[in-house]
Amino acid sequence: MHRLSDLLTDLSTQSCRGPLDTAVRGISFDSRRTEPGFVFFAIQGEHVDGHSFIPDAVKRGACAVVYSDSCPPLPDSVTAVHVSDVRLALSHAASAWSGHPSRQIPCIGVTGTDGKSTTVHLLWQLLNLAGYKAGCVSTVHLSTGGGADKNPFRQSTPEAPEIHRILTEMIEANCQFAVVEATSHGLSDKTNRLRDVHWAGAVFTNLGHEHLEFHGSFENYRHDKCNLFRGLSETTGVGPFGIVNSDDPSESWFRRSTQARTYGISMAGAESDLKIQDIRESAEQTRFSLKYKGEHIPCTIRIPGRYNVFNTSAALLAGSLATGEPIENFARHAGQLRAPTGRMDEVKAGQPYRVIVDFAHTPGSFETVLPMLRTTTERKLIIVFGSAGERDTAKRPMQGSIADAYTDMVFLTDEDPRGEDREAILREIAAGCTGKIEGRTLFLIPDRRDAIRTAFESAEPGDTVALLGKGHESSIIYDTGSVPWNERDVACSILSELGYDHE
Repeated sequence: MHRLSDLLTDLSTQSCRGPLDTAVRGISFDSRRTEPGFVFFAIQGEHVDGHSFIPDAVKRGACAVVYSDSCPPLPDSVTAVHVSDVRLALSHAASAWSGHPSRQIPCIGVTGTDGKSTTVHLLWQLLNLAGYKAGCVSTVHLSTGGGADKNPFRQSTPEAPEIHRILTEMIEANCQFAVVEATSHGLSDKTNRLRDVHWAGAVFTNLGHEHLEFHGSFENYRHDKCNLFRGLSETTGVGPFGIVNSDDPSESWFRRSTQARTYGISMAGAESDLKIQDIRESAEQTRFSLKYKGEHIPCTIRIPGRYNVFNTSAALLAGSLATGEPIENFARHAGQLRAPTGRMDEVKAGQPYRVIVDFAHTPGSFETVLPMLRTTTERKLIIVFGSAGERDTAKRPMQGSIADAYTDMVFLTDEDPRGEDREAILREIAAGCTGKIEGRTLFLIPDRRDAIRTAFESAEPGDTVALLGKGHESSIIYDTGSVPWNERDVACSILSELGYDHE
């Protein structure tokens, strides 16, 4: 049990009316989840304003309301706290309510445009394989000390109260480390979801073109990503350390964002602390060597894609820096690593062509995934993808151009059109497919199931059909709401209808 004053310690309040010694039973930002004795934070959501729900929260028993705009008259027993930024106040209060858990468990954050979820999943596995107990939070998975379950939240980065509750559950389960996917939305000063997480370690994978509809510019996007490195601290006795991609043009921005020691990783021969060398790929595995501190460390993974060589190497180095153990102690477990759900997931039902499900949905991830699929495909490379509605529109022709360069047939379809015109989204992507002929090598089929089926019907022995953009996601969002969706299950169902139903 806390007193209201305990949760307001770090807040810069503009005014406060009502008792501060009130006993608080919980905090909420959703009036429907407000109970007697809760503090209600009236946050501005993407579609609704929490201020309009203040009366409902009070009716349900809120003992205090934190607001920034205007507040209706409240009973004398309900404290009204006026602040300039409710989300910032929510972050401070959430950390205080949970006892500041990130000061008790070393938190390692992973940020970047692509590879975040995979790197989190790989580091989480490596720590556990090496004998440490770790939890993780990513777009795909959530673990508070046991196995990795599906992330139940609608956001990749949950709101601050949920983040600090999850970290508390990890501590209660005796986890020694928390590995957290740090998205640009979660790191942004607009949301402050991760503002009060103290980071022991930070990993930067890469920076590309994504979420500019939210951040406004690439510079703002990069600035928000750098907040992870700005948050590095020594509160847990581990680190602080930063790991950067030395081959990425933005690496210096991340290095300059922190006074912590940073380590570079390079696959392209750039000056760095860890160099990735001698990459040899086959259908079953990828072998490579790490040069670190003058030593050459052999490594083998059974996850396809050169980009996963970088993701694995970043996870290996992070594990070593977090624990103080030699990187070799983690490299010996690399062959046991598995990719997260919906990442380079091959669907086998006895069909004579290869079917791959992957979450790739940015120009950068297309530039990474498609060359790999091109080189490992005997005949035609066929791609099925779309682009999210009400999101970054500038990337659409870029996606189309990259698909045009590497593939033989392109099927454009729904991803999450939301309130946008479905056909218009596909036309914007198609503008980049200048080398394709509509009706022969370029098809615009909004219904995703129909698009996948038509792509399968167009495939021949030796072809690869890549289903990109949905990966692990469990729905397609339209203007009328969400429709349940499981890309792998849909692919299996269509293959069964076509007569393929066995491994």
